[in-house]
Amino acid sequence: MAALFFVNGFTYTNVVPWLPAIKDGLGLSNAALGTAIAAMPFGALLTGMLAGPLIGRFGSGRVAVASGVLGAGVLPLVAAAPGWGTLAAALFALGCADAWMDPAMNAHALRVQLRYGRSIINLFHALWSIAAVSGGLVGASMAQLGVPLPVHLGVVAVLLVAAVLAASPFLLPGPEHAERGIGGGSTQGPRELLRRARPAVGALLALSLLLMLAGAIEDAAASWGAVYTHGELGAPLMLASLPFIACQSMMTVGRLTGDRLTDRFGAVAVARGGMLLAAAGMAGALLWPQTAPTIAGFGLVGLGVATLFPLTLAAAGEIPGVRSGDGVVIVGWLGRLGSLTLPPLVGMVADASSLGTALWLVPVGSLCAVLLAATLRPRA
Repeated sequence: MAALFFVNGFTYTNVVPWLPAIKDGLGLSNAALGTAIAAMPFGALLTGMLAGPLIGRFGSGRVAVASGVLGAGVLPLVAAAPGWGTLAAALFALGCADAWMDPAMNAHALRVQLRYGRSIINLFHALWSIAAVSGGLVGASMAQLGVPLPVHLGVVAVLLVAAVLAASPFLLPGPEHAERGIGGGSTQGPRELLRRARPAVGALLALSLLLMLAGAIEDAAASWGAVYTHGELGAPLMLASLPFIACQSMMTVGRLTGDRLTDRFGAVAVARGGMLLAAAGMAGALLWPQTAPTIAGFGLVGLGVATLFPLTLAAAGEIPGVRSGDGVVIVGWLGRLGSLTLPPLVGMVADASSLGTALWLVPVGSLCAVLLAATLRPRA
């Protein structure tokens, strides 16, 4: 199970450091590159709801393995793309694979957690964070050393496929949702999936909004940390990346310790405490606009938001009367849909005033998450 989370976090992050080289090699404009990259979330949104029927028909373990192989297999196509269309198509396929693997591996992780007898979902997401950072570092190192892109991504693809296939025999056997005692698999499509989940629509929408906030707060450091630190605080470029590094590092720490805290204090208390910490960290950084407090503030944001994403997915997989895979798929899909609107909102507010003003949306969103955290309370 851990191997699947590592593979998912490691796959696309190997591509990210190569994006400037891909842009130059294909002669793309900034807008063209951005549009090609946008094919990834578009593919995820367009096909993400298929994950529920796939999990119901084949089981979360098999879907996670198959989509992991698909995602790794697409990497060489990214390297070999001769033009914009092929690049966009490869990234579209990568988005589809991620949209199927993400709910499948989380649904299977919930099965493992139920058998384990205590919270371990945060540990899996900690491994994902470590893999994401590792993938970026490997990609940057290969680019710096001058290793050809097709060689790099080809070798990575082979290793990832081998890792996924090696993990396959260790996944849980038996029917899906056996640990919860809910009805077995189904081949019904997305419309039927939504119809069956209708009685729990309030909980699903609340958890989806909570997942949107988690994604937006996590994204703040990646999207705006360097821009704010360099553009508005005048920090050198060498220091401008530190808000993101601090956020990711502290997020990993939070996820490594999150399961123990969840077992002791409960998901609601952990989420509320974390989001209050995130709000305080971002507010402190904005009220004290200097480089060091800003880096520390983004670090606190990462520590505070660390458990919100895994705890929300875990709650989505435990809604009474809704099968684990269906709950995770619906909440994850709606969460992706909302996350596309929040980063542009920050940009529009920043253009109308300043980025420092726009980033106040982070503590506001954190406080909204505090109110919504009651949705994480286990249901009878």
